[in-house]
Amino acid sequence: MKVSTTAPRAPAGTPRRKPPLVRGDLRAEMCPSRQVLQHMTSRWGVLVLMVLAERTHRFAELRRAVGGVSERMLAQTLQCLESDGLVLRVAHDVVPPHVDYSLTPLGRGAAAHVVGLTDWIETHMPQVMAARARYQARPAQRRAA
Repeated sequence: MKVSTTAPRAPAGTPRRKPPLVRGDLRAEMCPSRQVLQHMTSRWGVLVLMVLAERTHRFAELRRAVGGVSERMLAQTLQCLESDGLVLRVAHDVVPPHVDYSLTPLGRGAAAHVVGLTDWIETHMPQVMAARARYQARPAQRRAA
């Protein structure tokens, strides 16, 4: 008895099934990738990834390095990035408590892209500012259309 190892072919004209999801589709409303995108590209997520790309930090020094972030927002941002596997939190059993935050290998890859984006933004700020000035100089009715 001969056993076939190939799948049977669908009749001509039958629509093909979509291949299994290999990656997310950020444009899809329910795509779980959107939550990761939100965590990474939030105001504080970008800055935390940038700072941790340099080296491991303790909470207080990370807060100082990310100007303007509150303790609550930094803690929340770190928790989100940790849950996504981008940040590693190491609590040392000492008094007073000592906690280190660093990037995981996945986080280092993500941070490289974020740093690339922020470098582009900082390099192109003169053009962005000029575009903003041109936009503001237009009559209001033309801006709203």
